[in-house]
Amino acid sequence: MNAFESLGRHLPLFAEARGDIQVSFEFFPPKTEKMEQTLWESIKTLEPLQPRFVSVTYGAGGSTRERTHATVERILNETSLTPAAHLTCVAARRGEIDEIAHEYWELGVRNIVALRGDPPEAGSKYRPHPDGYRDARELVAGLKKVAPFDISVAAYPEIHPDSSSRAFDLDNLKRKVDSGADRAITQFFFSPDCFFRFRDEAAAAGIEAEIVPGILPVSKVATTRRFAQTCGASIPKWLDDLFEGLDDLPAARQLIAATVAAELCGQLYAGGVRNFHFYTLNRAELSYAICHLLGVRAQRESSQ
Repeated sequence: MNAFESLGRHLPLFAEARGDIQVSFEFFPPKTEKMEQTLWESIKTLEPLQPRFVSVTYGAGGSTRERTHATVERILNETSLTPAAHLTCVAARRGEIDEIAHEYWELGVRNIVALRGDPPEAGSKYRPHPDGYRDARELVAGLKKVAPFDISVAAYPEIHPDSSSRAFDLDNLKRKVDSGADRAITQFFFSPDCFFRFRDEAAAAGIEAEIVPGILPVSKVATTRRFAQTCGASIPKWLDDLFEGLDDLPAARQLIAATVAAELCGQLYAGGVRNFHFYTLNRAELSYAICHLLGVRAQRESSQ
């Protein structure tokens, strides 16, 4: 047997993706008319993939509250998608948050992403509102009293910057799940072992809720590094090296970004993961390409 014949015995990483995957996508509310156009083009591109839900973020300190609400309402009214509205504890009274949640329920929103939230000023220490929910655990419990929402919470495969230890992170996640959270979505990471280790530790800690890996397709390392500082994710040196010299070659960056993220998803799939959450940054191309590699097909293609 020659070398070529030997290679033929090994299937490509995605050759056996069977369409048994479910995905969800995250967007952020647009600030300008041009950004709004980009967002809605992305939503329409990804809609045929029939995600479980699409989440809409909530700015630091609740700074995008009205725009988040408007985006969620438009998704609900103009698409077939299931919107999940982000809610945070920052700078709001309990009654105020409960009223927002009640309005969402009356609107027809059934999914919430419940987060502690970031302080209004970057780098400042988180302080709960004196009349508000102290943390995500209390927020989850409060939301479940308002209505039987489907609630997702955050999880951290690498230690959160405000946590004293991995044990603290796991205990915090368990308290959120015990308070009524239906699933946890992780912050982004770049090593499959990082996720598998965290998943095993969560199971050992008695956390039975679904843990969904959060995938961030990287096209600009500087932007990713900025995000990483707020959530404790590490940027491996090999990722920096891959994008070195590509500042003026956006198409090449896109190809490499898709390759890196697809490879990660393929390894997670091989390890039994079947649900993925994509941080789209309001761009559809990378997430769509990765989903296609994973066997997730647009509805219009499935009937052909």
